[in-house]
Amino acid sequence: MTVVESTLDTGLLRRAFGMFPSGVTAICALVDGKPTGMAASSFTSVSLDPPLVSVCIAHTSSTWPVLRTATRIGVSVLGEGHRDVVRRLAARGGDRFAGLGHDVDGDALLLHDAAMRAVCSLDREVPVGDHLIAVLRVHSVDPHPEVEPIVFHASGFRLLER
Repeated sequence: MTVVESTLDTGLLRRAFGMFPSGVTAICALVDGKPTGMAASSFTSVSLDPPLVSVCIAHTSSTWPVLRTATRIGVSVLGEGHRDVVRRLAARGGDRFAGLGHDVDGDALLLHDAAMRAVCSLDREVPVGDHLIAVLRVHSVDPHPEVEPIVFHASGFRLLER
């Protein structure tokens, strides 16, 4: 069935876009000495030279305006042991980092047991529709291929099969 653009609603789009599996990341930093972070499934590589990645953030995010002030931002690709962490990082209240193992590199906060960790800085922001595309410059990477990443698909978190 073909849907005409004028009849599209956000619920239908959310379900349709949810058919594309994506990795899940934690975008985190220390801001004024306080751990600050959010979950994002719209993370992707952009360029090898210069090394850039991007993440899409809703204009309604209350975390990004704080997080973007950090000189370094940590990106952690969440692994199989992080299913509960995703929901905590996506929550609007509470201590998102209670009992959560992490390292700090400058301002960048990097989660333990991640499939990949990167220290980045904000390169630029591009407003698009109801989101903002944050382009991050990668300063260092720490891949852990032995860690199985979690994937967001059809409104749920899943593991890849080998």
